[in-house]
Amino acid sequence: MEIPLQRPVRVVIVGSGNVGATTAFALALNGAASEIVLIDANHARAEGDAMDLNHAMPFMRPARVWAGDYADCASANIVILTAGVGQRPGETRLDLLKRNAEVFGQIVPRIIEQTREAVLVIATNPVDVLTHVAWKVSGYPAAKVIGSGTILDTARFRHLLSQRFGVDPRSVHAFVIGEHGDSEVAAWSLANIAGMRLDEFCRLNDCALEPETKAQIYANTRNAAYEIISRKGATFYAIAAGLVRIVEAIVRDEHSVLTVSSLVEGKYGLTDVCLSLPTVVNRTGVARVLELALDESERAGLQQSAAVIHHALDSLAAGLYFTS
Repeated sequence: MEIPLQRPVRVVIVGSGNVGATTAFALALNGAASEIVLIDANHARAEGDAMDLNHAMPFMRPARVWAGDYADCASANIVILTAGVGQRPGETRLDLLKRNAEVFGQIVPRIIEQTREAVLVIATNPVDVLTHVAWKVSGYPAAKVIGSGTILDTARFRHLLSQRFGVDPRSVHAFVIGEHGDSEVAAWSLANIAGMRLDEFCRLNDCALEPETKAQIYANTRNAAYEIISRKGATFYAIAAGLVRIVEAIVRDEHSVLTVSSLVEGKYGLTDVCLSLPTVVNRTGVARVLELALDESERAGLQQSAAVIHHALDSLAAGLYFTS
């Protein structure tokens, strides 16, 4: 019996800078995509990255990698947007807003000229606001526009908790929600290790989690990007791994729960805002956003985080980036 050939999984990455190129490398190592296309305003750089990656293929799962253009989006399953100006030392993600919104105002229309089917995955900061911008400019169904959101903050939170308690970070279940930025919320009330909430884990395993330690873990989670940028100028390894995780969930139809940024309507009393909540991700993009039993302070923090994002959206000139 002849088995029909499956359509190649094509991932297009717009922006071949540190994050884009590292994401392409991580995708090649992972094997989640059989075609990887790099698009960059500096086409020579994209060509160089593609050549370098192709030379690594004898050590990896086979994949085609090339420097392309927006026409390559026509057959894409996923388009990842990493393009934009970089975050300067000491600059908040929201300070980046107007500069990167202008970039998106040019890029997104060129993508949607080629495809209405690909899932858009946004990684450029400030990611929550730019996820909203991409959704508005594209006219896409909200479920097909996903921001990387707090997937990285959640990973940082789990890593720090794993260090504190001496366990594998994959055995730590905890979320950071809200804005990917200074107003993010660590959902302490839901954090658990092997099914045990942290207070129970400490009681049964002769350890402690003092308020001062919790405050330090939260601060280290929230400020991690600033610390890395002050040392090496940019973050790209961990976010690339997070983007590959999102790609996996989409192309493999996993229904995985990830803290990605998407349009929230009606959950926790929020409307018309893109921020991160535990979200079921499958081949269609966002399958559904989960509502969890947050405590009162976490709900208040989430409302404040949404207000920060709304304020940033309001700062954009009316009609400049959004369609009516």
